[in-house]
Amino acid sequence: MLPISVGQLPVKRFKEMSLSGFANKCSTTLMRQFPPGQFGRYLLVGAWNTLFAYGSYAALTALLTPHIPHAYVLAAVLANLLAITFSYLNYKWFIFKTKGNYVREWIRCLAVYGGGSLFGIIILPVLVFLIRRFTPMYASAPYLAGAIIAASTIVVSFTGHKNFTFRSAKP
Repeated sequence: MLPISVGQLPVKRFKEMSLSGFANKCSTTLMRQFPPGQFGRYLLVGAWNTLFAYGSYAALTALLTPHIPHAYVLAAVLANLLAITFSYLNYKWFIFKTKGNYVREWIRCLAVYGGGSLFGIIILPVLVFLIRRFTPMYASAPYLAGAIIAASTIVVSFTGHKNFTFRSAKP
């Protein structure tokens, strides 16, 4: 037997908040992370960065495949390093518009993208295998897997760059 009744538990605070109140609170918190102008510019520049990154990956895959087994893995590593630097400069100059700190911000950008890139490079062979196993797209499997991985990083990378890579020093 509990020494207190359920009515005495400190859950009153949660009962008073309606589902719409909870949704509004979550929406407000989320919108603070994505200012409309900044996030819109991020999406436009991000589309360009994604085309560049995927184009680099596809070109390197096509170039290396005749010479190296599983070339798409090496292509992913090289394309990621190139694309991270390209994206960093675009974000610095056009989205977050920070001054100086090139090396520090680039290293932070590598950290934000690095985790996602590492995960993507690890999961890439698994996705290629699954696509080849369950679809008739054998030759295009590395390209489709690369596109799936690229599309999955948009929101996560924005919040990482906003809150870590390009965060302004607090006074």
